[in-house]
Amino acid sequence: MELSLDLPTGPLAEAVLSAARASETAPILNHSVRSFLFAQILAAHEGCLNDAAYDRDLLFAATVLHDLGAGSLAKGEARFEVEGADLAADLLRRHDVPEADVDRVWEAIALHTSPGIAERRGLLCHLTREGVGADFGRSAEIVSPWEKRIHAAHPRLAMVRSLVDAIVERAARSDAAAPRYSLGGELLRERRADGVTGLELATTGTPWGE
Repeated sequence: MELSLDLPTGPLAEAVLSAARASETAPILNHSVRSFLFAQILAAHEGCLNDAAYDRDLLFAATVLHDLGAGSLAKGEARFEVEGADLAADLLRRHDVPEADVDRVWEAIALHTSPGIAERRGLLCHLTREGVGADFGRSAEIVSPWEKRIHAAHPRLAMVRSLVDAIVERAARSDAAAPRYSLGGELLRERRADGVTGLELATTGTPWGE
């Protein structure tokens, strides 16, 4: 399979990338872009590039904006996934994206940390979660032929620690941002109790590391 590292173009794609670039740290921004590239590979592997439900522009929006809730625009008033989904939806509405597509992107972002749910909420939710997961080492056997090119173009820069730092900082701002058993809530509790999270420890043994 041929893989282009070119990203989507046009006013919406440029706005999506600009929003992520302006509000996220470089490690989180690179993670978001890699998630899109990995999601494309997985979509091709699963044979769904020609599926009526596959939309490359919406996949770009969902993956590149999926961690807006860990960026500077987030206030820490709700789970980071929900704040990120709300911010992404606002951006899409400003660019006249149809409300049904706005809702699809919102759901993909809000559910990207929800295993067993995202996979059952349509192709966009599924590919968004799988693209993000691939950047943490899942599906490595599928994406490995392209990972060196992707990491060279968008290096990791200690992404896992940077992302956990950002999520924990926002989770600490309010109880609503850190409900029990949410990802943000558990990362916050682990950091306070142990100084390190299970996510950070687990990723040290993955193919890509931090």
